[in-house]
Amino acid sequence: MKFITSLLAAHLARYPAMQLADIYKLLHQAALGPRHATPNAAAARKGLADEVKTLGDGPDELLQDVISPDGRLARIHLRPYFASGGDVDALHRAFMETASSYPASPEKLARFCSCLGDLAAGGIPYAREAVLAYVDEVTRAGYPPVHHSAAFREAYRPAYRVERRFFPRHEGGEDMGCFGEKAS
Repeated sequence: MKFITSLLAAHLARYPAMQLADIYKLLHQAALGPRHATPNAAAARKGLADEVKTLGDGPDELLQDVISPDGRLARIHLRPYFASGGDVDALHRAFMETASSYPASPEKLARFCSCLGDLAAGGIPYAREAVLAYVDEVTRAGYPPVHHSAAFREAYRPAYRVERRFFPRHEGGEDMGCFGEKAS
């Protein structure tokens, strides 16, 4: 529960307009990765290219938000990624590799969701009854993927890909991110 508490505290501080659907989406991605968002490689590549063409302005964002307890999965935010010279094909390859190899864990998602009722007592700004009803709804539906809430989309214009983080060393010995950017 410590991880969920920290993850949600950080995200709620950065995104105070988060709704229960946005919290659940974050937990869904942390436990299951991006597999649900990859109908096929060509469609995923086209979707990314189309999204990049229409990005426009958005809030200041980190390049990546770590979302998994082991630190290996992150939301890679498109605006800072492309502003720093990121490559569409490299991002797409990493996204597809993550979708095909990340060990999705429905059990982990169930555990994450079970923490939410307890967090409604002070860790998240929602009534316990509303949280429990939402968790019951998604549980009965088999933990489906969801879209961001309208409030979240309007406030933050989210644009990211969920990808595995890894930092191989390049020839010069500096830590490099999976897309070639220097790791901080």
